[in-house]
Amino acid sequence: MKTVHKKPRAKARPVAVAPRYAALPSRADVKRFLAEAGHKVHLRDVARAFSIAPEDKKALRGIMKSLEMSGDAERTARRRFTEAGRLPENALIEVTGIDRDGEAIARPVAWEGPGRPPVIFMQAEAKGQPALAPGARVLARLKPLGPDKYEGRTIRRIAEQAGSIVGLFHPTPQGGRIEPTDRRQKTEWIVPAGETMDAREGEIVRAEPLPGGRAFGPKPARITEKLGSIEDARAVSLIAIAQHGIPLDFHPTALKEADKAKPIALGRRTDLRDLPLITIDGQDARDYDDAVFADAEEHGYRLIVAIADVAHYVRPGSALDRAARERGNSCYFPDRVVPMLPEALSNGWCSLKPDEDRGCLFVEMHIDVHGHKQRHRFGRGLMRSSARKTYEQIQAEFEQNPQAHASLFAAHAALAEARHKRGTLDLDLPERKVTLSEEGQVESVAPRPRLTSHRLIEEFMILANVCAAEELERLRLPCMYRVHAPPSPEKLDNLRYFLSGLDISLPPGDQLHPRDLDRILRLVEDTPHASMVNETMLRSQSQAEYAPGNIGHFGLALRRYAHFTSPIRRYADLLVHRALITGLKLGRDGLSTEDMAGLDDIAQQITQTERRATLAERDSTDRYLALYLQHRIGELFSGRVSGVTKFGLFVTLTESGASGFLSMANLPNDRWMYDEPTQTLSGRHSRHVFTLAQMLDVRLHEARPVTGGLLFTLPELPALPGAPTPRRKTMRAKPTPKPKHKR
Repeated sequence: MKTVHKKPRAKARPVAVAPRYAALPSRADVKRFLAEAGHKVHLRDVARAFSIAPEDKKALRGIMKSLEMSGDAERTARRRFTEAGRLPENALIEVTGIDRDGEAIARPVAWEGPGRPPVIFMQAEAKGQPALAPGARVLARLKPLGPDKYEGRTIRRIAEQAGSIVGLFHPTPQGGRIEPTDRRQKTEWIVPAGETMDAREGEIVRAEPLPGGRAFGPKPARITEKLGSIEDARAVSLIAIAQHGIPLDFHPTALKEADKAKPIALGRRTDLRDLPLITIDGQDARDYDDAVFADAEEHGYRLIVAIADVAHYVRPGSALDRAARERGNSCYFPDRVVPMLPEALSNGWCSLKPDEDRGCLFVEMHIDVHGHKQRHRFGRGLMRSSARKTYEQIQAEFEQNPQAHASLFAAHAALAEARHKRGTLDLDLPERKVTLSEEGQVESVAPRPRLTSHRLIEEFMILANVCAAEELERLRLPCMYRVHAPPSPEKLDNLRYFLSGLDISLPPGDQLHPRDLDRILRLVEDTPHASMVNETMLRSQSQAEYAPGNIGHFGLALRRYAHFTSPIRRYADLLVHRALITGLKLGRDGLSTEDMAGLDDIAQQITQTERRATLAERDSTDRYLALYLQHRIGELFSGRVSGVTKFGLFVTLTESGASGFLSMANLPNDRWMYDEPTQTLSGRHSRHVFTLAQMLDVRLHEARPVTGGLLFTLPELPALPGAPTPRRKTMRAKPTPKPKHKR
């Protein structure tokens, strides 16, 4: 008889053991278990880990299905599950900062998991290789260190993304040192003699890493560009521009193409020159790319929105097109604009100046008295703006004489009614305007006014954008949609938990509509909780982005939406213009086959450039505010808690809108407990509780224009009744220690 040798069974992989549960675990418990397991887990392993009774297994399958539907878990073959969004063994990463040991901290370039991307601690580079600088991209081999943390080792550098250092130069006998302007860089760089470019004390410089240096601490760098003196207040925005890698100069070929631009003849265009179109913009606007008109009809209103015909001048594949795509959008700073297009176009032939003929794409829209659109029509025309108005002018003229601009404001009222019935999310988040003197010094910081005239233009532009998306769908042509996803289940859970403390409830996630969130904002309006609820609501939202696939716009409660109204300053709008030109046969300068084939890549790029611009603009404003406040060290300010972390509090000053940090070390001596769902920091002994949006008096301890950082201290807090005096040394929440690198 033949002996059969059985193959020994593979040893089972160890499964993490979860704590015993008397009832079913929560979604968060199961999600944490999958993260800690670190590998694919069978459904029975989950049941065993949580001691699930046989009669509860059906409910467990429901929990797993819920995690799968929300994107928090991935299901593979044979009932196996793994945490969603785990990084692969090899991934493309981007360096975001430098720690105190001089080592790089990074994040994945592509992240589709829930929540924030994980942190990657990069090991030191091989001997002879320059250190990694912020902005550098490398292919890295990753090793999990725990939930949301990885250790990375460089496999290959991406040549076109070398990374650079922007900072303040200080000369030394050995050469010099660079004090980084990025708060995420915790250590300086050293500049050897001969690599300083003769930079002087206080000059803002750009540098690149050099090979060599010590295992820990400052790494060597070579200065490649001098950007100006920190003493010149107008250099503040240059720091943000350089730090975020925003292109400042145009290629000579693109400038030549812009200089060759000529006026547009009427030809086969629709003649709109007798129509009293007007532009309405801010006082400091220099490029006017949209004009509006409205008149009353028997059962509603006729609206026309005319937009500068950028597509006529910026042809697909041209040097101008490549420059516009690289920038993605214009960037606006208190002292300057970095335009998407050269000034000859952005402030010249593509600006709808009064009494000058300009080419345009227009949409004619008809709405009823309740703001519902009845029909629309697109065309390519020649217009002549009859007036350039500011928001303040048009508002004052209407208030002084209601017959002036009566149709514009009546049409706005109808559109506002439709918006209210549609139920959109309208967050009340005041913006601040930084005004500079001719010398570049900060003169004032004041809230931006929010007038009816602002909302009027907003409603007209939203309707035109909706029409553009609908028209391209009707024509069955590709569309670059502006999409906004609903809040993630995880963020909704946190929001729901926070609101429960105010006795406010939310519908289930799959039934949530923007009007439900707006109802809550109206409910707390004019109450002490209003600011706190607005801030928390904002944090719960997803970020809007561009995509060729439509998922709708949650915040505006719209099924389809595309940007059409600002092709001077947004590349997405230019693509929509080209698609309309192609679909409606309005010319030969429409959407190219290359554009159609590359819409996914373009969408990802212009979403990134938009976020880059937002960060740069915010950083620049922070630095100007620090410059504004640096002479007021020691003063007491009233502020509001705008962020709560286990390391301390972020506080936004009421007077200026400047934000700074109040560290745990500057809180009263106590054992402080951080609760993330409620966004609170509570003292175990003093019983003091700090919450999001709480009013607080703080003292300005430090203001650094180089980084835009503000540090606060806290005046002595009064003892609460019944609170014992703490007898122990302060115990503070500690950050997770940085992993030790293997050398």
